Amino acid sequence: MPGTRSRHGLLAATAAMLLAALAVPAAHASPSPAPGPARGGSLVLVGGGLKEDNKAVYGEIISRAGGPAARVGVLTAASIPASQDPYADDPARCGNSACNGAYYASLFKQHGAADAQWIPVDLDHITDADSDAVVAQVNSMTGFFFGGGDQYRYVTTLLHGNAHTDSKVLAAIRAKLAAGAVIAGSSAGAQIMAGDDMVTGGDSYQALRDGSSPGYFDDPTRLGYLPAGGFGFLRSGLIDTHTGAAGREGRALRLAADTGHTRVYGLEENTALIVDNPGTPAETATVKGTRGLTVLDLRQARAHTTTGGWSLTGTRYTYLTDGDRYLPRTWQALPAPGKHPIISAGDAPVPPNTDVFHSRANSSGRPYSLLGTARALAASRTQRTATASTFESDPRYTVTLTRTQPATAWAHSSSDPTTLTSLALTISTVTPN
Repeated sequence: MPGTRSRHGLLAATAAMLLAALAVPAAHASPSPAPGPARGGSLVLVGGGLKEDNKAVYGEIISRAGGPAARVGVLTAASIPASQDPYADDPARCGNSACNGAYYASLFKQHGAADAQWIPVDLDHITDADSDAVVAQVNSMTGFFFGGGDQYRYVTTLLHGNAHTDSKVLAAIRAKLAAGAVIAGSSAGAQIMAGDDMVTGGDSYQALRDGSSPGYFDDPTRLGYLPAGGFGFLRSGLIDTHTGAAGREGRALRLAADTGHTRVYGLEENTALIVDNPGTPAETATVKGTRGLTVLDLRQARAHTTTGGWSLTGTRYTYLTDGDRYLPRTWQALPAPGKHPIISAGDAPVPPNTDVFHSRANSSGRPYSLLGTARALAASRTQRTATASTFESDPRYTVTLTRTQPATAWAHSSSDPTTLTSLALTISTVTPN
């Protein structure tokens, strides 16, 4: 979220745009049909933390929106509205939807878009989601960007809340996607693209221990989900965001197992998952950025709950990086051209990992990660398996990774095993003494 960043100059340049947007009249209309799968177009989904200087991702969005002729509509209804922002009148500190809309619109212009405009729909302007004037504004755009915050605010504003039906604005955006437009989003703006069982919150350890529940909860550690989902633009797998930075692989696995999903896309910060032709047999995903994408395959997964706790077997873990492609229809991971299989040569043991999911309870300043263990295992010549554990211990969960084939790491050089394919993953409960 950009709300706490300094935007001196960025907001001043867009003050007139905001005043004009806020003046758009509203006209409520009958709800549209329930969301269906998208056809054609493309998605550019970022796991959060999108930096201002990320030319690759901003450039990708602008290029797909028409290059120098791109007109980007910015939606920030996931942010708090101005009426709830104590700093609404301070451009250097504000974090409300209008303020963030101006911020992103200015950034897209700085990165080369011909125009970028805030689409004035938020909790202060819910009726604008069914305004013909705002629909006309949407129809004049060639691409769209959804900012971060709380994805449930997008449900409230653009999906008529509990009715979960398309507002006129969302129906227009859905039609633009089907006609070939690009739809982008970061953090909550990426999460809202999900289909059924969209995650609404939760931490990995509590998710493994307590399971998931439908709903939206004030407790940020409780794993919640919305059965009706989000916009449904991407339905080939569950979506999670901030995956590596927040250690969310555990909660993603628990939610997928609980709800019967066989695939998860774990998006990383400041890195994009680009999906072409979403919802069609030709759907293709490509990674762009400095981090990567976690793909969890649960086709053979089996979950078990006993008096000792919860466990999961039969999962496959893949981590893709810049330039790698993924084919959802055939479950194929395709390392980028120029990457080669890395034959493990290291003799050092995989380092101990006692915080596999980046627990918020760990204040030692020495966090580890599931990816760290996976890459260390791929670099080892002597180990076929490696085990990591949760920071919490009542009960403690262990994650075991196993190499299932000779080549599980791919890179441009032997010293950089960035891409990992098809490591077996199990989660077990260690009962306290």
